[in-house]
Amino acid sequence: MSKEPFVIEQTYNSPVSKVWEALTDNEKLKHWYFQMEDFKPEVGFTFRFSGTDKGVTFWHRCVIQEVIPFKKLSYTWRYEEYPGDSLVSIELFDAGDDKTRLRLTHTGLETFPQDNPSFAKESFAKGWTYITGTSLKDFLEK
Repeated sequence: MSKEPFVIEQTYNSPVSKVWEALTDNEKLKHWYFQMEDFKPEVGFTFRFSGTDKGVTFWHRCVIQEVIPFKKLSYTWRYEEYPGDSLVSIELFDAGDDKTRLRLTHTGLETFPQDNPSFAKESFAKGWTYITGTSLKDFLEK
């Protein structure tokens, strides 16, 4: 796998403040992202959640690395049972007319076990496309 990061951009019919809330308020996150016991947009805060792929449950452990309110949120993305270390960065841009452009960059995917199809770049592309393009979009625009 190349070291090329996965990057996706979406535009929402929603102001930056509302998108930021959806990204940082645990009660809102539960509606479109993952079920987490707690979440705080604070550098150093650790959160975890599970996701299932091909019948296997993967526990994720993430640590907030950067918070620039209404502009950027970054966190490490690791799996508790597997080697590898990646970084998710979400940037928000005011697109005018109460619209927001989101750019998600996921680096370090090549550090995960390459013999496991759940860690293929295509798997991340499918997941992030659904999360940002369907789940978050529906939550913001409903």
